[in-house]
Amino acid sequence: MKKTPLYESHLEYHAKMVSFHNYLMPIQYDSIINEHLLVRKNAGIFDISHMGKFEISGDDAFSFVQQVITNDAAPLSEKQALYSPLCNEKGGIVDDIMVYKMNRNEFLFIVNCANTEKDLAWLTEQAKPYWSLKLKNVTDEMSIIALQGPSALQMLKNTLETDFKYLKRFCFDEFFLDDLPMIISRTGYTGEDGVEILVDATYALRLWDIFLKKNEAKGLRPVGLGARDTLRLEACFMLYGNDMDETVTPLETLIDWTVKFGKDSFIGKESLQEQKAGGVKHKIIGFEMLDQGIPRHDYPVLKKGEKIGKVTSGTFNPTTKKGIGLARITIQHAIAGEEIQIQIRDNYHEARIVKTPFYKRESKK
Repeated sequence: MKKTPLYESHLEYHAKMVSFHNYLMPIQYDSIINEHLLVRKNAGIFDISHMGKFEISGDDAFSFVQQVITNDAAPLSEKQALYSPLCNEKGGIVDDIMVYKMNRNEFLFIVNCANTEKDLAWLTEQAKPYWSLKLKNVTDEMSIIALQGPSALQMLKNTLETDFKYLKRFCFDEFFLDDLPMIISRTGYTGEDGVEILVDATYALRLWDIFLKKNEAKGLRPVGLGARDTLRLEACFMLYGNDMDETVTPLETLIDWTVKFGKDSFIGKESLQEQKAGGVKHKIIGFEMLDQGIPRHDYPVLKKGEKIGKVTSGTFNPTTKKGIGLARITIQHAIAGEEIQIQIRDNYHEARIVKTPFYKRESKK
């Protein structure tokens, strides 16, 4: 089992450690509900060093990036990021990733931990026609610390003694704390404001401890992967392997907006164009329970006794105190306000399709 550079600190904070895609990771320190509400009301700090990281460089870097992502990197300025799927020729989602543009000839991909080896092999294959391209796996060399919540930017200022409000969403900048270099990106996976900090793995524990010590009085606490999952679902951020995989296209999900058909070409474009012209047969929707049932991954979804799909993600929502979920169902039933049933073991529980996201923070600059 692999361990991140913050492993010993997780033990000191009495984290419950679990096996997560070959890493020992903290699932929770306190209760998942308390950690969820901490991020919604104040701020929490996460170890997401297990995420895969690839450096892409060379004269062909921009052309390569444009070919492998469905989104469009052309409008990006230096030190901007975007979210995008990687699709195969059939339009199925290989992974969903973050793309950081350092400059036209240098990019950084942040990929899902479970897909690191698969993505590396797939990208290596796609890179063969690009003679000047360099693709380097830096997963073990770089850690990522996420600081998320309405108080995150103030805590960042407390820690680094610099105001980072100038960073707009999906922008990043380089920063030095004495001799400690880092990249601070105004991104996240919780639905709250905050940052993700990319730092050399050898400095990660030092930076983590600085954040916790300088903001302890302000209520900053470490948060595990359990609350990260409930937070992302409440914000309707999809999870690879649950809500999408290579059998699902972006057009069938909540991220259809990431497919930019105006680009000259990208892998999967022709298949996605055909699907758009013919219409999708299934769609990801959000639903909330009308009773006390808690939906989980793979539970059947029914309409008047007929199976119309399955739950892809489900949980108890600590904010609304209701069961919520995402489900992949037949398109003719994907209508907000429609009532459906979720089969939980041998019982059928009433639910309603609702507009997504379930939670949206107040917009702030």
